[in-house]
Amino acid sequence: MKPVTFSITVPVGRDEVYDFLDVLANHEPFTNHMLVDWSYSGPERGVGARARMRLKRPGRADWMDLEVIEAEPPRRTSEETVGARGRRRTRGTYILEELPTGETRISFEFAWLRIPLVERLAAPVTRFVVRRGNRRSLQRLAQQLASRAPA
Repeated sequence: MKPVTFSITVPVGRDEVYDFLDVLANHEPFTNHMLVDWSYSGPERGVGARARMRLKRPGRADWMDLEVIEAEPPRRTSEETVGARGRRRTRGTYILEELPTGETRISFEFAWLRIPLVERLAAPVTRFVVRRGNRRSLQRLAQQLASRAPA
C-alpha cells in the first residue's frame, strides 16, 4: 500500500522540535485520540526507545509495540511499529526542515511494511483512517509546540 505523508509548519526552531519528538513519551499527548494505554521501556529518547500502546477502537484490542530505529538529530527520526498480532508492521518517519523564518516544517510519512489481508482488501478505508488520524496528530503536535514557543 502507498505511504501517506502529512506536513505542518510550527513556529518553533528545528532543534527544539527535534528535542521534543526525540522523547518518546512526548508522543502520547498528541496521539492519544487514537493510541491509548501507553507504557515505555528502554531509553527515554533516541534509538532503542520503546513503547507499547493500544489502538483506540471498538472490538478486539489491537496492541502495538513501537521502537525508534533511526535518529539523525536534528533532521530525522524513524520508528517501526508491530501490531495486529504481528501481521502489521509500519514505519513512521518525521523529517524536520528548518525554514528561513525560524519556523520548522514537520513532515510525517506513514508506510506499511507488512499489512494484514483484511486491511489490504480495505485499502481505501485503511488509508482514509490513517490519513485522518495522523493529520489530527500533527495538528495536535503543532498546538503543543506553539504553546511552548516564546511569545
